[in-house]
Amino acid sequence: MKNVLVTGATGFIGKNLCGVLSRKHVDLNVLGRKKTGFNAKFHLWNFEGDLDPDCLHGIDTVFHLAGKAHALAETNQDVDQYSYINTDATERLLQACQKAGVKTFVYFSSVKAAGDIEGSMDELVSVLPDTPYGQSKKASEELVLEGGYVPHPVVIRPTMVYGNTEKGNLPKMIKAIDSGKFPPLPEVNNRRSMVHVDDVVQAAMLAAEHAEAAGQIYIVTDGESYSTRQMYEWICEALHKPLPVWNLPLFVLKLLAKVGDLIGALRGRRFVFDSDGLDKLTGSASYSSAKIERQLGFKANRNLREALPEIAQYLGVLK
Repeated sequence: MKNVLVTGATGFIGKNLCGVLSRKHVDLNVLGRKKTGFNAKFHLWNFEGDLDPDCLHGIDTVFHLAGKAHALAETNQDVDQYSYINTDATERLLQACQKAGVKTFVYFSSVKAAGDIEGSMDELVSVLPDTPYGQSKKASEELVLEGGYVPHPVVIRPTMVYGNTEKGNLPKMIKAIDSGKFPPLPEVNNRRSMVHVDDVVQAAMLAAEHAEAAGQIYIVTDGESYSTRQMYEWICEALHKPLPVWNLPLFVLKLLAKVGDLIGALRGRRFVFDSDGLDKLTGSASYSSAKIERQLGFKANRNLREALPEIAQYLGVLK
């Protein structure tokens, strides 16, 4: 990589990726709605219309992170909006890359593109996505891998990404536990895969640099899976808070989730806790990153328990 363009450079993963690329002294370009704090050439694009062909002149590698994220607060997701921002815009970018002779295109997708099943999933397991977000990501993956736009297309599917950010369910959980507003959950032995942002960036770099990655999909995890109860206990540990001597029974959580569903239906916007929120707490979403470990030599350097004190300090809640 010598001349690189990043979309979504102002996002959580994008900022960390640009930081690594800057230290590699590549010719860094960013494409999006606003400039970043990095020493990079900025090109304006708001996902509408064709791209300025000059923004891809001389570019050999594109990391495409921009898109509409999974909006958890929506009760009814806008199919057309997800398709326009995530799929149609990706197609226009790919067409511009083809005209400019870009060699490598690394697309940041999501494990939601493969749908949801019971048990651990790898790249060979796939069911139809059941959300507009997942469907738009799946359609984009097909464009990247099957469209013939670039000689080295790669798809990265991160699991839940953690690290120093204010956004996402994990920071909310940490703040709620710190303020005493998060009840002690029972151990239901659910399993959830996660990955530190540093390791997502590492995986993307490997995918861009290894010829074996061309045409491949890679799920990225930190090699472990966690129950929500484990996460609760480790957050208390990181915050130096004693574990409560009681647990909130599962049947109470289910009852509260049903009430939340009703409130969300009445107001047209998800309530702070509903059945989907309960599934995030007690359901499983387990994935394997054995393929990228085997093919590209990926090895996660971070794990959740060790990262939690740093995250808590970033959030300003560590006593």
